[in-house]
Amino acid sequence: MSGGSHTAVLPQQAVDGLNVRADGIYVDCTYGRGGHSRLILSRLGAAGRLVALDRDPAAVAAAKEVGDGRFSIMHGTFSRLGALLARTGVGRVDGILLDLGVSSPQLDDPQRGFSFRSDAPLDMRMDTSGGITAAQWLARAGERELREVIRTYGEERFAKQIAAAIVAARARGPVDSTRQLAALVAEAIPAREPRQEPATRTFQAVRIHINQELEELSLVLPQCVELLAPAGRLVVISFHSLEDRIVKRFLRDLARADRLPPRLPVRARDLARPQLRLVGRAVRPAAAEVAANPRARSAVMRIAEKQAA
Repeated sequence: MSGGSHTAVLPQQAVDGLNVRADGIYVDCTYGRGGHSRLILSRLGAAGRLVALDRDPAAVAAAKEVGDGRFSIMHGTFSRLGALLARTGVGRVDGILLDLGVSSPQLDDPQRGFSFRSDAPLDMRMDTSGGITAAQWLARAGERELREVIRTYGEERFAKQIAAAIVAARARGPVDSTRQLAALVAEAIPAREPRQEPATRTFQAVRIHINQELEELSLVLPQCVELLAPAGRLVVISFHSLEDRIVKRFLRDLARADRLPPRLPVRARDLARPQLRLVGRAVRPAAAEVAANPRARSAVMRIAEKQAA
């Protein structure tokens, strides 16, 4: 089982968080290059099972090399988790892992268009088998849409200037390469943050929009809760504040008992029990992990356990 060029983030902590049982059924919703999956398999017994998903055909192809009867891989977005698992005959599961964001193989392959460090076509699709590319979206999006996407998903304060620069540039010709977009952003931004490339936030915003990453996350979280067996664990690793905010609020809300007006004559034992129990505090990589894998620096992991009805 090849790990490829991707280093899994918080590997031991994530798999510890799943509380793997030897005979349990687990789901890795973001296979990548199998770092977390390898660890889960190492803790499963002969009766255990691991189902993995990935929307990237390259990741699915890498997973096909795994010669383990306890393991299976499916191509698809994790917003379709319930439907995909139903195909395998899996009902309730004992643990689900979501390792969000873009993987190192996607970033490091210039032809995928995720990074401005090499000049390449502006693609940015995690699933290269369908959907529009970043270049196609930039060619047809209105200035207002460009501005809103860059501001909302990139948290970029110069979104207005960047959107205007893109519209002006495409009047002269297509904006279809990574270096071209990066140069436009650098020119449009009047002030730069220290130690950050000017185009970082814009590239993040376009990538999130093209892949509908926040919508995917919002759709999969309720499915995870529904699919978990009592005492099953959900582990989510986020890489930016927009993702983590969605995860934090979702878990917090389902870990609270029903809130009723004060002095209402209802006994505590008659209140509906929370669906989830939060397990520990948010976990971040230690300095040693960040030094060995700088892409781990922004990771935040949260864990919750399904409560019995």
